[in-house]
Amino acid sequence: MTDVLELLAKGREFRAAGDPSSAARYLAEAAEQAPQDRTVLTELALAHFQSAALGKAEGVLNALVDLDPSDGYTRLLLGRTLSRQSRHAEALPQLRLAAALTRDPEVETEVARVQARVAPEVRTEREAPPSP
Repeated sequence: MTDVLELLAKGREFRAAGDPSSAARYLAEAAEQAPQDRTVLTELALAHFQSAALGKAEGVLNALVDLDPSDGYTRLLLGRTLSRQSRHAEALPQLRLAAALTRDPEVETEVARVQARVAPEVRTEREAPPSP
């Protein structure tokens, strides 16, 4: 099976069946053959995200941002990926961009959720005693 469309279809099939790890194998092969295909890369990023391969998801999402910096969905998924790694301060700018690009109230809710997590992190850093 070497056709990109067949690999994409197989990957989607596995994702829909709740097996994102298997989906990622097919989608990674499709991405090797079509490294600029945003549909393939988005599906691959989702498969990695759903299988908790967050570092891999982040790498694919960064490639997608390079291909199209104005893609709000990619920014949202990148923000969620960073947040899921407890990298809330890094996630927040991506989520804010996604909110501005999509104007989706659910994305605004995500921004507020992550903002609430960033605020305690900042307080904790300020309250920490100075290093000797």
